[in-house]
Amino acid sequence: MTVGAVAIVGAGPGDPGLITVRGLELVRRAEVLVHDRLVSPKLVDEAPPEARRVFVGKACGAQAMPQSEINALLIDEARRGQRVVRLKGGDPFVFGRGGEEALALAEAGVPFEVVPGVSSAVAVPEAAGIPLTHRGVASSFAVVTGHRQAGESIEWDRLARGVDTLVVLMGLANLPTITRELIAHGRDPATPAALIERGTTEAQRTVTATLATLVEAATAARLEAPVLAVIGDVVSLRAQLI
Repeated sequence: MTVGAVAIVGAGPGDPGLITVRGLELVRRAEVLVHDRLVSPKLVDEAPPEARRVFVGKACGAQAMPQSEINALLIDEARRGQRVVRLKGGDPFVFGRGGEEALALAEAGVPFEVVPGVSSAVAVPEAAGIPLTHRGVASSFAVVTGHRQAGESIEWDRLARGVDTLVVLMGLANLPTITRELIAHGRDPATPAALIERGTTEAQRTVTATLATLVEAATAARLEAPVLAVIGDVVSLRAQLI
């Protein structure tokens, strides 16, 4: 990593052991580490003791720093000649706004690289014993975010009937709407479904239900974000794989 550059690094789904070798190497050489809320503290501790650590964590409905200010911070620190690592949960380009940060850096003429991360969309179901595809059960899957920005729309018809397995990130708060719309647009209410809290970590919990009873199950279990939802017949395989 050169001086005066930014590395946008995927930290993986939660377990600090799931960061890539390249990602960990860059964290250990960082002079400025800009990290999110869901990044493991163990990975933050991997940065050199003298490195500046900047928390820009986001939670549903709250944000430590606006995205525009994060972009400006990355640019300013790189222009000061610092080795900057932007450490993001999961994969930077899967609902992580890493693309926005990369575009801002490119427009500012700041050198950068992107280090892919293990996406929670795939890793968390696997950690819970749920394959997203399985011969004879599911040959396609889609990943969507349950947290929508103002003005964004969802093609519920395509999601309900166009893919075998549906993975919903950050969908706990909007779970009643998600389940209602999927059923209204043709998804079988009896479709197996699962909710996975804090996937791949020691605090992981998994709750299984059907699409029709998913909200009730979430309430009964008192789940708290981050929670990932998996909807599809592959969920029924979990009993054989855990």
